[in-house]
Amino acid sequence: MSYQGTIEYLYGLQKFGMKFGLDNITRLLAAAGDPHKAFRSVHIAGTNGKGSTAAMIDSILRTGGFRTGLFTSPHLVSFTERIRINAQEIPEAEVVSLADEVRALAEDGLDDDLCPTFFEVVTAMAFIWFRRQKVDWAVIETGLGGRLDATNIIMPEVSVITKIGHDHAEFLGTTLEEIAAEKAGIIKQAVPVVTADQTPGVLQVLKQKAAAKQAPLSVFMKDFSSELLTASPGRTTFRYTGSRVFEQISVPLSGAHQMTNASLATRTAELLSARFPEMSLDIQRGLADVSWPGRLEMVSDAPPILIDGAHNPQAAEALAVYLRGLLAKDYERIIGIFGVMGDKDISGILRPLIPLASEIIFTAPAYGRAASPERLSQEAAQAGKQVRTAPTVAGALGLARGLYQPGDLIVVTGSFYTIGEAREALGCKGILTRLRE
Repeated sequence: MSYQGTIEYLYGLQKFGMKFGLDNITRLLAAAGDPHKAFRSVHIAGTNGKGSTAAMIDSILRTGGFRTGLFTSPHLVSFTERIRINAQEIPEAEVVSLADEVRALAEDGLDDDLCPTFFEVVTAMAFIWFRRQKVDWAVIETGLGGRLDATNIIMPEVSVITKIGHDHAEFLGTTLEEIAAEKAGIIKQAVPVVTADQTPGVLQVLKQKAAAKQAPLSVFMKDFSSELLTASPGRTTFRYTGSRVFEQISVPLSGAHQMTNASLATRTAELLSARFPEMSLDIQRGLADVSWPGRLEMVSDAPPILIDGAHNPQAAEALAVYLRGLLAKDYERIIGIFGVMGDKDISGILRPLIPLASEIIFTAPAYGRAASPERLSQEAAQAGKQVRTAPTVAGALGLARGLYQPGDLIVVTGSFYTIGEAREALGCKGILTRLRE
């Protein structure tokens, strides 16, 4: 089968929807010889910052000379971004081979009632590839939730829970406490847990779960802390106090919120070093070398184009804070391109961003869940804003270029699907954008 045919097969599995529970993945991995038991791991759940934190931990582990696997989702441009060895994306030929292998396990080696979902198959592919490539450590990001997520079959050395906010209410719950209970499902017996600063209700849920599992809990700004030194485009610098004191840690990512993510990664590295004294991790170098696209990323200079995957109210507010800083000193106007999924909190995402945009363009990525530009326009009309629409992200970028004047900043946001198509339109290689998860 070709690579394109394989991707079509994988996304065809979406007809099975989302199935929460570990039965399918347990049976699949058992048939494959339990590959997830062949490496040590760090498990990451949360609402915002999972991918950035995972990339940071992966980078720190690589500075220690370890061979690492990194499993994240969704991808921005190419499916191969989801599965990496030592920061290198899985080759397309291996995607084809692994998909065939897992499909054979599901169809031929197990009972007829096993109908694995897209994410279950991809998780199995990642774990088989990590074992085959003999990784020492794997950094694993949950797909959705935690308790019943396919990745929750692993037994990590540290569990990490990033900032929890409202998202996927139809699956995880309508209150932050309900969502936290699902995310806290990754907490394992006696396995240390690192978490961001949370609302009191969320923190109480996490404390109760950790206590029940006798899992030591490290809370940001309580058990370890950081002080922001500078936050400039492309760089965040802070002072860290934990088991050690770092007078200056520098991360090549934009936004003050990256201090929190980097602090979670630093605390995780401290716990790993304490648990495995033979480890030699250069935390500062690992964080200085990290790369993670799609988060406050400047993808063009002429004209200046910033992309950010803000896809829930909490992430949108963080983006708004960053943009207000840019408007105060670097740019005169913002041309906003917005594409949002229809099942998201559209009002909550647009509310902090619409007032900052002098020109507004609504669009829709080529994905079935995308809200139409006309639906998004209704939100802006309520704020008294005039808008333009474009049927595609590429078309929206063309329209924005036509509106651009010196001193403007073009901002593309609202969904990872939207910014993924923007990156593709700007020259990044991808395949079957319309099929992304």
